[in-house]
Amino acid sequence: MSGRSLPALAAAASLCIAFPAWGAKPDGKALVDSTCNTCHPLSARVGSGYTPAHWKNVMRMMTNQGAPIPKDKAEVAAMLSYLTKTYPDEGKAKAKVVKGPVKVSMKIWKAPTPGSRPHDPLAARDGSLWYTGQMANVLGRVDPKTGKVKEYHLKTPHSGPHGLMEDQDGNIWYTGNTGNLIGKLDPKTGAVTEYPTGEAKDPHTLVFDRNGILWFTAQNANRIGRLDPKTGEIKLLTPPTPNSRPYGMTLSSRGEVFVAQFGANSIAKVDPQTLRVTEYKLPDAKARPRRITITSDDIVWYSDYARGYLGRLDPSTGQVREWLSPSGPKAAPYGISAIHDVIWYNESEAKPNTIVRFDPKTDKFQSWKIPGGGYIVRNTSVTKDGNLVCANSLVNTVTLVTIAKK
Repeated sequence: MSGRSLPALAAAASLCIAFPAWGAKPDGKALVDSTCNTCHPLSARVGSGYTPAHWKNVMRMMTNQGAPIPKDKAEVAAMLSYLTKTYPDEGKAKAKVVKGPVKVSMKIWKAPTPGSRPHDPLAARDGSLWYTGQMANVLGRVDPKTGKVKEYHLKTPHSGPHGLMEDQDGNIWYTGNTGNLIGKLDPKTGAVTEYPTGEAKDPHTLVFDRNGILWFTAQNANRIGRLDPKTGEIKLLTPPTPNSRPYGMTLSSRGEVFVAQFGANSIAKVDPQTLRVTEYKLPDAKARPRRITITSDDIVWYSDYARGYLGRLDPSTGQVREWLSPSGPKAAPYGISAIHDVIWYNESEAKPNTIVRFDPKTDKFQSWKIPGGGYIVRNTSVTKDGNLVCANSLVNTVTLVTIAKK
């Protein structure tokens, strides 16, 4: 149930639900129809289905957003039973573990608010780990040394915090995906400053360039945005391809902004000086790049969510190479990062989710299952000492992947 489709439910509390007659067994389907379709069609948000535990977490997400989930235990049980039977956890790729020379360890922290839906992680310079609690309207901070998790509540209700980035002063910036805003949190005081994004109604991912300019994507609005934090001025760019759905972002060594266009088989590049948008078409028309990273040689790497591939684009020539992800075409590669020019990403529809390592020098994969299933890792971040951080939406956790040093 995508956060971008869940607006603030001002009228939800007044929704009338037809409760079963006294003594009758609750009708799970009727309860779901009257409750779960208040802000969007349920059928559009069930994906390939969930386990009972995951459906329970999804229902808590809905409650956090203001949906009138019944409090009666029998009615909740009936809804859960209907959802699990109607939309079971099936059709996912079986996770494939590829053995290799690298050793990792994983540590997991739970978000304090149930149904938070941790979306994007961020490894801050002070060693803390952050996440966006998209359905709880919070930013969370994990102290890996003590295990303490602190939540910061945001200003605009149901703003749908999504992407995360840290500025040079230690402020934490986020996109308010359903709040039509970009926010800045001062961790020292908890103060939040907001910048409305206008026509870019669903700000998504963000990144700072070398000049301190904040770039962001707006997926459904089909915009790439530029925010000057000093003035608050926002400029919006429109990619050449309609409905290209700008999604993940990264920067080249020259300050060029590269964008994965999830609605098309293309990668976009923005010249920060001229604001010209150039597109690189990927060879397969069914390709749908979702997240993106870059290595020190300015080679762009992307996760092809739709086809299950890891992709490599050389912007200087337009040449593309692709590798099928270890768990196959249904693995749904998603979050991706480069660590010392080695590619790390996750398979978000593999069961369980996996962490995958790809070495461009050898063209070899290695992979690991995420303890607790990981469902669903949507993005990754890299710590200052070169370890990987993941946010795990359906299990309400954050994972630190520590990579053993040789």
